Amino acid sequence: MAITASIGFPRMGPRRELKRMVEQFWQGKIGEDELTARAAELRKLRWQVQRDRGVEWIVANDFSFYDHVLDAACLFQVVPERFRGLPSGSFEQYFAMARGSADATALEMTKWFDTNYHYLVPELEPQQVFALGVNKPLNEYLEAKALGVDVVPQLIGPVTFLKLSKVVGRDADPLSLLPNLIPAYEAWLASLHEAGARWVQLDEPALVLDLTDAERQAFVDAYAALTKGPRPNILVATYFGSLGDNLATALELPVEGLHLDLVRSPDALQQVHALGWPKGRRLSLGVIDGRNVWRADLDLAFAHLEQGVHLAGPEHVMVAPSCSLLHVPWDVELETDMDPEIKSWLAFALQKLDEIALLKRALDEGRAAVEAEWEANRALLASRRASARLNREDVRARLDEAKGWKLERQSPHAVRKEKQAARFALPLLPTTTIGSFPQTQAVRDARAKWRKGEWTTDEYEAYLRGEIRRWIDIQEDIGLDVLVHGEFERTDMVEYFGEMLDGFVFTKHGWVQSYGSRCVKPPIIYGDVARPAPMTVRWSTYAQSLTEKPVKGMLTGPVTILQWSFVRDDIPRAETCRQIALAIRDEVLDLEAAGIGMIQIDEPALREGLPLRRADWEAYLGWAVECFRIASSGVRDETQIHTHMCYAEFNDIMPAIQAMDADVISIETSRSHMELLRAFEHFRYENDIGPGVYDIHSPRVPSVDEMVELLRKAANVIRPEQLWVNPDCGLKTRGEPETVAALRNMVAAARRMRASLSQPVG
Repeated sequence: MAITASIGFPRMGPRRELKRMVEQFWQGKIGEDELTARAAELRKLRWQVQRDRGVEWIVANDFSFYDHVLDAACLFQVVPERFRGLPSGSFEQYFAMARGSADATALEMTKWFDTNYHYLVPELEPQQVFALGVNKPLNEYLEAKALGVDVVPQLIGPVTFLKLSKVVGRDADPLSLLPNLIPAYEAWLASLHEAGARWVQLDEPALVLDLTDAERQAFVDAYAALTKGPRPNILVATYFGSLGDNLATALELPVEGLHLDLVRSPDALQQVHALGWPKGRRLSLGVIDGRNVWRADLDLAFAHLEQGVHLAGPEHVMVAPSCSLLHVPWDVELETDMDPEIKSWLAFALQKLDEIALLKRALDEGRAAVEAEWEANRALLASRRASARLNREDVRARLDEAKGWKLERQSPHAVRKEKQAARFALPLLPTTTIGSFPQTQAVRDARAKWRKGEWTTDEYEAYLRGEIRRWIDIQEDIGLDVLVHGEFERTDMVEYFGEMLDGFVFTKHGWVQSYGSRCVKPPIIYGDVARPAPMTVRWSTYAQSLTEKPVKGMLTGPVTILQWSFVRDDIPRAETCRQIALAIRDEVLDLEAAGIGMIQIDEPALREGLPLRRADWEAYLGWAVECFRIASSGVRDETQIHTHMCYAEFNDIMPAIQAMDADVISIETSRSHMELLRAFEHFRYENDIGPGVYDIHSPRVPSVDEMVELLRKAANVIRPEQLWVNPDCGLKTRGEPETVAALRNMVAAARRMRASLSQPVG
């Protein structure tokens, strides 16, 4: 009999219950006891929902108050010195590491592989000591056991944990600390064995990356050590790609199970067959897409399962999603207002569990037992393929036309820079922000009143104009050099544009965690994309009419719209991206024609979309850069194109960033203390750069001295005439008083730095 599995489940709850309880705790509205009790109720709901849908392999410890990598760091007491004065293992220490405190900056944040989920980067000391601390996985296992739910404790594996960490203060390989870490994992496994756990799931997605021989050996050494002592059975879970040349290493590990992502690696079982599957080992087959929202092709999934049964035997096969369902919404049935036809094509987390249960039944009882459900699935897939709503001849014709365009600016950057300097007359180290200002409760209440019909559109737009006017005044009072309109009309930087583009559909409850308590509702791209009308021009031109200073037009770039949406799977992603790029190009040209002289096309997801294997990078970067240039290259020299990227490494894609040819790029650097700028220095990047000088994910207000110190670091590696001064990212999630205070300090820091640069040396 096959086993149904869910190797991870959404944390937030059907209506973002986790978000609300955590934010209420931060605001002091509830205490630790209530937060703990409400979290326990949510965990109970998550386990019950999965059990009720027929899932047999339910994991514990996939729940997190902020981030699972941070949880692992705390489990093994990887706490930087600046947080050790706080009570060990406390919420106070945990959330200070995540968000910072008045006295300490938060851990660095970056993207979890090629997803839009952000994890916190553990900081290791050169001689790091690891020790088992508050045993959250054990506690949750015992909690579920008391409820009568048989769960599998889950944790990030030791090699992936170290590969995602950094050693502070020394250029050292974190994997050199593996001998120090393994005893802590052994103690953890022994604690679960003693408590009666039969299995654990260790997630090692690093196995899908390009690995050196030494890194492969690290996996062999780690699991040879972990499997010696008393322990539960171990299933190693891999996902997000193909194991490829790491498959032999994975099969060599002395563990009792292995999970494969067959959505991202559909030929994996042929590779396994060639090498031979170890007899008696459990084979978990990720046949249901954990990263997208379309109904599964059950015929294709079942064919994979039959291959797996042939390799391992039916009693050793697990039917599973490709990866944790963390990356999809909770339940499509909550979408009561969605177009019924499109809704019928979709499967969120609960529906994916139903597909897994149906596939198990087909394996165990034969296809005849599920023929009605099978035929319904085939009919749905056929209706989607045949729908006239998917394909537009005018969009396809324009794509063909664009193939002949010269996707270059009129002049090189040096020439453009002189013309833009004459137009804008900005000082050295010009100050600006990334785009959004705080979406306060008042802003959210106004939007809710409008959507409920309590306000007319005229009333709502009058309110938005008032907020734009107020923040233009605030920015001028602060002394910023380049202003923004604040984006008060936007719920989300992708959702807002998708709502005005053809080919998108939206959810009301399709929330997905991005980081911490921050959730997004990714749009769903179901058909060809086109822009029926201008999207931002009136808000930008209104803001520009209120000031003599330049106001940036704010757009989301085509790659980010693609990456942060659920994308149709019936045409190549590159083709959809080019369609979006054409729509953004139209908006750019309309902004320019309306007199907007600076236009920011944000691409924070460009690095995130990079394939996990280097062999695939060139093709992706080729079309990603092409799409940015489709969007940006049609403007005059005097129009300044900005872009923004955040929470990513850039050293290995600098040629692509240069090829984008943005006049100004703003990047996140404060959490990494300007380390990311080294890539721009070594590459000798010639365009302008705005390195973030304060962390917007933390509520703390950095001092002028802190920001001056960061600017000095920046000026040591980048010529001052290239530098802009800005926060790390948009300020949407911050409070108004802290935002104003931080920006005042930022402007003061820029002015102090200008003065120091103007003083003669010696």
